[in-house]
This record gives sequence, structure tokens and C-alpha cells, in this order.
Amino acid sequence: MRLTYTAVLFPEPEGEFTVEVPALPGCFSRGKTINEALRNAEEAMRCHLESIVQDNGEIPREGDTVPLATEGLTEALVFRTSVTLEEAPVA
Repeated sequence: MRLTYTAVLFPEPEGEFTVEVPALPGCFSRGKTINEALRNAEEAMRCHLESIVQDNGEIPREGDTVPLATEGLTEALVFRTSVTLEEAPVA
């Protein structure tokens, strides 16, 4: 099963990037470059989703809109990224 989610990258003052996946609460990652941050985010997403499956939970589905907390936000990069899992129930 291929699942696609929105990943939001926030530049950090020291030059790295923090990544958040809004549809997967608690799924965060970091990277020194945009490419590294996205690769790390894909791995974090895969681990997050596999944990849900192990707990017999339902995989969250991203809606048509993605809520972003914008208070204090001055810059962000938004990407769509996918991971592949074995068949799992989807909410």
C-alpha cells in the first residue's frame, strides 16, 4: 500500500530543517539539507505508520486540506511525500 502525506519543512536558525507531517500527529524529523530532511521524514513516516499497524490501529488518511499552525511562522516548505507499507487498514 502506497500512502502519500504532506510534509512541512521549517528552516531552523542553525541551518537545518525540521519536518512535521500534520496528518500523523507526533511524526517529526530533521535534516541538514532539504533532501536529507525529506529522506528522514519518509523513514519517520514509515516507522510511525508501522507502529500504528502493530498496535492494530487504523492508518490515518490525509484529507483534502492540511491544517498548519502558522502562528509565528515566517517560512516553510511544503512537499508531498510517499511511503510504501504492507496492506493495512485505512481510516
